[in-house]
Amino acid sequence: MVIHSKSGSPRDGGSDPVRGGGDPHYLRQTCEQSLKNLGIETLDVFCMSRVDPNVRVEESVGGMAELVKEGKARFISLSECSAQSLRRGSAVHPLASVQMEYSVFSRDAEEQGQIDACKELGMAMMAYAVLGRGMLSAEPPKLKEMAADDIRAHLPRFQGANVEKNLPLRSALEAIAQRKNATLAQLAIAWPMAQDSRAGAFIVPIPGAKSRKHLEENVRAAEIVLTTEDLAEIDRLVPPGAAYGTRYPVEQMHRLNV
Repeated sequence: MVIHSKSGSPRDGGSDPVRGGGDPHYLRQTCEQSLKNLGIETLDVFCMSRVDPNVRVEESVGGMAELVKEGKARFISLSECSAQSLRRGSAVHPLASVQMEYSVFSRDAEEQGQIDACKELGMAMMAYAVLGRGMLSAEPPKLKEMAADDIRAHLPRFQGANVEKNLPLRSALEAIAQRKNATLAQLAIAWPMAQDSRAGAFIVPIPGAKSRKHLEENVRAAEIVLTTEDLAEIDRLVPPGAAYGTRYPVEQMHRLNV
């Protein structure tokens, strides 16, 4: 078991972070709070949630490196940062991984160069939201049924005409899953693992699981073999950029790829 903890971002009581949370003092505080909350002495991986545009990434990584020296973390990593920040940060201290949204619906890591940087630096990529935040699960979530605190209620891909345009993409993938005797969710989890070998980088999908049934279904995704022909078909049906709507609200997109 590997315990991976992210720093989060400071908030002013509202829904939007007030800054990126890259200050070394803040990172120390959140690391130590995580250790206290978990009742352990060392995190296997401590990850900075976003690169702070007001703090040089070298300074942030330097602060995290001090936590490694003190035995409070074994490895450190970044999340949703640019390929340039990965290279700059790794020059200060080795980075174990980068965490990014990556799925058939969200392929920024290919287009922006993060996967290439991982291959170059010998890092892993942790792919979150591999189920397209539910769009690639058993039943696509409906906006009117979402709870008030459901983040997806604010995501453009689940709004108005966008969701209607994304459903045909889902249906195309579902047909491939049926041919593979798999669920759509299993296909969605198997896809980044197949990309792993094609890209020459180490990609780890991290799907959520709210029940034992979902956990067991997720694990069986490792048994699915996607051939070169399968991957080419998926690329044809759902190419990079095919999903309608940005993956975060437009006003928050500037916090990605920093």
